[in-house]
Amino acid sequence: MRILLLGGTWFLGRAVAADALRRGWEVTTFNRGRSGVDLPGVQAIHGDRTVVEDLARLATHRPWDAVIDTSSADHAPARVLAGARILEPVAQNYVYVSTVNAYRGWPNEPLTEASELLDAPADAGEEFGKGGTATSYYGLQKAGSERAVQLAFGPQRTTVLRPGVIIGPGEYVGRLPWWLRRAERGGPVLAPGSPDKTIQPVDVRDVAAFALDWAADGQGTAFNLSAPIGRDTMHDFLSACVDTTGGGAELRWAPDELLIEHGVRQWTELPLWRTHAGAWAVDSSKAHAAGFVSRPLVETVSDTWKWLRAGGTPVEHPRWAEHGISASRESAILNALPARGQTSSA
Repeated sequence: MRILLLGGTWFLGRAVAADALRRGWEVTTFNRGRSGVDLPGVQAIHGDRTVVEDLARLATHRPWDAVIDTSSADHAPARVLAGARILEPVAQNYVYVSTVNAYRGWPNEPLTEASELLDAPADAGEEFGKGGTATSYYGLQKAGSERAVQLAFGPQRTTVLRPGVIIGPGEYVGRLPWWLRRAERGGPVLAPGSPDKTIQPVDVRDVAAFALDWAADGQGTAFNLSAPIGRDTMHDFLSACVDTTGGGAELRWAPDELLIEHGVRQWTELPLWRTHAGAWAVDSSKAHAAGFVSRPLVETVSDTWKWLRAGGTPVEHPRWAEHGISASRESAILNALPARGQTSSA
C-alpha cells in the first residue's frame, strides 16, 4: 500500500504513520514541518495545504492508494475541497477523520451513523458558523469538510471516521495527562458526577489502526469510533489513573448539581465530565462489527503514563491550558462535600 498522510507528525497522524510503517507500507507525509518531526522511514514533503501551488507540487509525487487526512481541524471546508480536488486524480480513495461534533444532536442526544449532520456547505469558508459556540463552529466546519471530500472523491471513494474523545500516548489536548498528574500528587481528588457514569474515550492507536484498515478496504462509508457504550465508567477511568500513578490519591465524588453550582466548566475544568445526555451515548457498533478494536481503558491509561514518565511531551497546543481545575477551586468544592453528606469512594 502507498498512502498519503496529511499531517503525520503528532498524535493521531503520528500514530497512523507509525502503524503504517510497521505494516511495511510506503508512507508519504505532507505537512509544514513546524509542529513536529516526521518519523524515520516516511517520505516527508513539506508544504502548506492552504497553498494551491504546494498541493499541485505534492500531486506530482503520485500515485497513492489512499489519502488519510488527520490534519484538517483548522482548515475550512473550502480549503479541504480545493485540496481534495487536486488529489482526486492521483489517489484511489480518501479517509477523512471527522468528529462526533459534526452531528446536529451532539452532545444532547444519543447518536448513530444515521443521525442528522450539521448543515454546512462543502465550499464554506472559515467564517461560516462563527456566530455560535466554539463547539458548534467546530462541528459545522467538520461537517462541511466531510461533504467537501465526498464531493471531490464521490461517496464510494470516501470513508468518514467520526471519533469522540481520543486519548493515549502523545495526547496534545491534555485531558488524560492532567488527570494522571493530579492523581500523582495524591490527597483528596475531586471526582466529578456519578462514579457509575458511562464514558467512551478511545485510544489514538486504535483509531489509527482502523483508519489504515479502511484505507486498504477502500469502500466508502462512515463510522462512529468510540469505546462500547457501558463498558467503561468514570470510576474505572479515575481508579486506573490512581492505581497507575501510585500517588495514594483518594477519589471524592461530587454530584453534578454541586459542580454546576460552583460554576465548574464542563469538559475542560474537570476533563471528560459532561452532564449532557448524548455526550457518552455514541453507538459505534457498526465499526466494531467491521473490525474496530477498542483496547481496555486501563491499558491506555498505563501506556500514557509510561509515555509521560519517559519524558514524552506533546506538541504545544493552546487547548492544553484549558484543562484542569485550580488547586484552590478544587479545595473549595471538596470542603463543601461534607455539608452535603457526600462520602468518598476509591
